[in-house]
Amino acid sequence: MGFNTLNLPPAILKGVRAAGYSEPTPIQRKAIPIVLDGKDLIGAAQTGTGKTAAFILPILARLLQGTKRLRALVLTPTRELAAQVETNARDYARFTDINVGVVYGGVPLPPQERMLRGGVDLLVATPGRLLDLHGRLALRLDYVEVLVLDEADRMVDMGFAPDLRRILRLLPHDRQTLLFSATMPPDLNQVAREALREPARVDLAPPSRPAAGITQAVYPVPRNLKTELLDEILSAIDVRSMIVFTRTKHGADRVARQLGKRNYAVAPIHGNRSQSQRERALGDLKRGRIQILVATDIASRGIDVEGISHVVNYDVPHTPEDYVHRIGRTGRVDAVGDAFTLMSPEEQKDFTAIERFLGRAVPRVMLPDFDYHMRPREIADSIRGDGGGSGGRGGKKPAGRSHGGGGPRASSGRGGHAGAHKGPRQRGSGGQGHSREQKPGASGSEAPQFGRKPKVIRGFDRRRGRP
Repeated sequence: MGFNTLNLPPAILKGVRAAGYSEPTPIQRKAIPIVLDGKDLIGAAQTGTGKTAAFILPILARLLQGTKRLRALVLTPTRELAAQVETNARDYARFTDINVGVVYGGVPLPPQERMLRGGVDLLVATPGRLLDLHGRLALRLDYVEVLVLDEADRMVDMGFAPDLRRILRLLPHDRQTLLFSATMPPDLNQVAREALREPARVDLAPPSRPAAGITQAVYPVPRNLKTELLDEILSAIDVRSMIVFTRTKHGADRVARQLGKRNYAVAPIHGNRSQSQRERALGDLKRGRIQILVATDIASRGIDVEGISHVVNYDVPHTPEDYVHRIGRTGRVDAVGDAFTLMSPEEQKDFTAIERFLGRAVPRVMLPDFDYHMRPREIADSIRGDGGGSGGRGGKKPAGRSHGGGGPRASSGRGGHAGAHKGPRQRGSGGQGHSREQKPGASGSEAPQFGRKPKVIRGFDRRRGRP
């Protein structure tokens, strides 16, 4: 079924085709007719499933008719997500006269005020900056017909619930409200009750299920050896485009410095970076000028870069929901990717909670040639609770969806292959190479494969490096 079956106007369809889309995703097929009918909607879908177009396209269709003024408002939790939504909206509206604008914090107010005075039909905003501009009488919300709360659970997590309630009081009562969220925490349920009227629901994917194309693995390691282990992993894979997540801003800067000293092309992105620094880092990642972005959770739902091949959780995230959204930066829209988590003994309890949320265990993997500085008992303790097989070593390989582009796998262990691409890192002539053969992976429960053959613990085949 193509987009032309969704009753979208020709000018919008032309923009969709120009953006390179031909078939709607499941969330788009279900949500667009509901939004076109003017109904309120709660949409739950995994990150990377195309939900931005699911609300932007029918909103643009509505804005083609009627008075030219601010009639549609999209609220997002982060600057990066706001910029991404605005870019998509401009792409879809390129063959119309609809004016799209974006406002967020971290940049001066006057340019945004001038943009608003020029007239905007669709505005994408972060809550705090929207209220700042409204307080300065730079915009009016009296004529907003459609409100979108995008990544609403993240807005609540970031403490925006009071701001959302203030904004709701400023909007016309008679409006259409669309809420898109991966989870529904209690505070968000309260906001939803205040904001929506008899909403339709589109629930396509439980938030505890990352995309099927994401191959996950956990690497137990002492905290002080995480950078060394990450370096060992990176030396054995083809790093095309990677995001490394840390818990803190200081940690992101530190990891970026450590990787930079090892000759990786890397940049940090977090809340203490200026907007220009954040935009430059994202732009460099998209253009291939850097291959590794070190980020805090501010970016876990705000980065939309095609072709991210790997996500690394340098720190285990605070919540299971953050884990799902972090690893969702790869494997977007039915693509494939690898997600590694470096787990120290102190973080094992947190990762157990993540596995309980996922409803299954994630394979533990250890590199046989890496010095973990751990006694055998400590290693056993670090992997306890994996539950990843039928007991013992060499468990059966579970059935799963096969996909291309899985992690590289060593065909012989040591000794470089001519022409093997190492990504951004420049090694000297004395460095060790790793022969790699691109081999399809399997389901999301499979351990990634690369370089020196990893030793997969408990219920996984050591010879093949997979379950």
